[in-house]
Amino acid sequence: MKLTPGKLSGLKAVSTERGIIAAAAMDQRGSLKKSLAKERGGDVADRDMEEFKSLVTEVLTPHASAILLDPEWGLPASKRRSSNAGLLLAYEKTGYDKTGVGRLPDLLDHWSARRLKEAGANAVKILLYYTPLDSKDINDRKHAWVERIGDECRANDVPFFLELVGYEEGADEKGFDYARKKPEVVKTSMAEFTKDRYGVDVLKVEVPINMKFVEGARCNAGQKAYSKQEAMNHFRETAHAATKPFIYLSAGVSNAEFTESLELAAEAGVKFNGVLCGRATWKDGIPIFGKQGPQAFRAWLQDQGVKNINNVNDRLKAATSWFDMYGVQAELAKA
Repeated sequence: MKLTPGKLSGLKAVSTERGIIAAAAMDQRGSLKKSLAKERGGDVADRDMEEFKSLVTEVLTPHASAILLDPEWGLPASKRRSSNAGLLLAYEKTGYDKTGVGRLPDLLDHWSARRLKEAGANAVKILLYYTPLDSKDINDRKHAWVERIGDECRANDVPFFLELVGYEEGADEKGFDYARKKPEVVKTSMAEFTKDRYGVDVLKVEVPINMKFVEGARCNAGQKAYSKQEAMNHFRETAHAATKPFIYLSAGVSNAEFTESLELAAEAGVKFNGVLCGRATWKDGIPIFGKQGPQAFRAWLQDQGVKNINNVNDRLKAATSWFDMYGVQAELAKA
């Protein structure tokens, strides 16, 4: 596989010098606004959303290879990122269509891949709720949707990051029953969207198991869905399903749980290419921003937030460069 000049340049901009994506995620919108409102006990204004995102960006990007933001409230924050950090911008609307079945996605009305690139994006990201358990009709619509975005990113020569979040209608995705199904959902989704027809350059995927149900895990919640060896095999099998680089998302779990997941991936010998980690780094600061204000939140980020992101970065020593997968090592050596 060979990257075009724009895609190569964009991927380099969001990666470390050794080709690892050590990115922070701050594109949460609906869920973040709801959480801030709960802590504040009142309305959250646009300026509050912009300030929260700006503080996270300003304090954490010196420790990250890139930041993922949204164009709705994140553009002011993008100007406050460290000079070493690239920029990914989200293209999808927050959430999904709740009027029917299938968790259908939609794109932001006033944006396009071209406009995101003009706004400074080194890469475009979309989130897709996806499960092989859905009907063929639902998934066909999602396949076509991703194909259109892939073509749009090709036409604008900008990297395309696809974030996949699995689910089962009517199920508790954090519960024991879904934990047993999760590895197959993740594996099937990764196998599908690394096909060339979609134009995806990097997959952003869930950890294929729920660490709370791994026997012997530090964060085990009491029940066992898989032994440690079974969990490691799930990591390996999902990784083998991918033919493009992939990175792990934190999916709202604690910093301790996410870093333990990365340790297990490393022990399993998985060749993952980095992370795009959001809430595991900054979510515990939401009550501080809501109740004590921006300056207290800044102080918390400078202490605990930086510790959190460095905890993740320490686990990225086991990550593998995407350079080899795209055959660009020689080109980068000359750059």
